[in-house]
Amino acid sequence: MSVQLPDSDTALPGAGATSTAAPHADLRGLIWTLIRTDFKARYHGTLSGFLWALLKPLMMFLVLTAVFSFVFTSTPAYRMNLLIGLFLWEFFAEGTKIGMTSLHAKGFLLTKARFPSWVLVVASISNPLITIAVFATAVTVFLTASAGAFPPALIALFGVYIVAMGIIIVGISLAGSVLFLRYRDLNQVWDVVTQAGFFCCPIIYPLGVIPERFHFYMYLWPPTAVIEFSRAVLIERQKPTLTGHFDLALVAFTVLGVGIWIYRRYVRKVAEYV
Repeated sequence: MSVQLPDSDTALPGAGATSTAAPHADLRGLIWTLIRTDFKARYHGTLSGFLWALLKPLMMFLVLTAVFSFVFTSTPAYRMNLLIGLFLWEFFAEGTKIGMTSLHAKGFLLTKARFPSWVLVVASISNPLITIAVFATAVTVFLTASAGAFPPALIALFGVYIVAMGIIIVGISLAGSVLFLRYRDLNQVWDVVTQAGFFCCPIIYPLGVIPERFHFYMYLWPPTAVIEFSRAVLIERQKPTLTGHFDLALVAFTVLGVGIWIYRRYVRKVAEYV
């Protein structure tokens, strides 16, 4: 596909873009091409194809369920809580990991066509996004079949939480992608952070086992609110408070804003490192 796009150092919309911005149709076409190519390349030659994206969290779910079901025997919904937490966490961990190395992995494309480098970052999280979309559909269908139809408002809220997680992932990825080009050990640091963050999130244990005075600090870790709110609407079928939603939006857009700021500061030097 031949497209005439702006210079590769062009920042995000509204962030110093040049006056020769490409038509939106060309940009959408480029993003779709990158997503489709990445999806085909990732699962090319594998026996199970896209199912591999679901097998990892499912296997972890089976192992952890076998172990922790004996610990939290008084919590009937533990298994479904664990499954929801694992898939949402996998979306966060995988999306940020891929996004952080996206410019390093595909920066060579910037020398072949003129387009904003943030396109590579956003398109890189498409596979984790497809995986979580498949899971969201499957779990909604399962819970509807087992416990009755969901109110449309609760399904919509679950979709909003996935979007919020996506915003958080994009923010971290934008910042990490330009910083990784200069500090190549950043991905190792992020691996340590996500490993520690897995246990800081109430994924394999209920939030209630943690003293309430520490809940505020746990909610500062962005995935916590998304996981807890998703469980509330899917399993308990209850809407979180308006204050909780406001706090989630504040955290998500703060992460995105900081990510855009860091991206804009370093994006002009991308060509020096790719």
